[in-house]
Amino acid sequence: MIEHRAGRWLTADGNQTGDLYPLVSLRWNSGVNNWMVYGTGDIPVGNYNPSNLVNLGIGHGAADSGAGYTYFDPRTGHEFSMVTGVTYNLINPATGYQNGIDWHLDWGASQFLTKQLMVGAVGYIYQQITPDDGCNRILCPFESRVISVGPQIGYIFPAGNLQGYVNVKAYWEFAAQDRPSGWNTWLTLSFSSSAAASAPSPMVTK
Repeated sequence: MIEHRAGRWLTADGNQTGDLYPLVSLRWNSGVNNWMVYGTGDIPVGNYNPSNLVNLGIGHGAADSGAGYTYFDPRTGHEFSMVTGVTYNLINPATGYQNGIDWHLDWGASQFLTKQLMVGAVGYIYQQITPDDGCNRILCPFESRVISVGPQIGYIFPAGNLQGYVNVKAYWEFAAQDRPSGWNTWLTLSFSSSAAASAPSPMVTK
């Protein structure tokens, strides 16, 4: 059996098999304008073996920081959100490989048709601003990029003393370099206090 506790994956015998992902954020608002700054990263305490096909740990530390903005007018139902940040990766000591610094931008726009139902569009840009280091000369310089855009739909519903929110969004990824492209779909289900604002906080990176 595997269960999740405080950011760690634990097996039945208590051994750690996943990394820690701490997150700190500060949010404030003024009327329809909302801002956020955040910091997060990876603490590589999980099991990692470069000979394995799959690892829950990534084998190296990382730090990511950025800022976000949301415009939301409950009178008109208009909403637009954007979050951008930069990620720095440390060297993987097991392989000597270091991923390059990357810049990422996530955005979403929506219109609430009712107090519960919204439709809109989403997208993101991922761009390495420095190449990977430590890879084979045949593969390097490895510097990936991808752009995406697609539709989204969300619905707010009562869940006892809580408020539930379900969202489905699909991304068409294109202009890819050293990275896969095509369609992918995300399903999100979240719960919050029923005393929260009508719309869930859109400031969540992909």
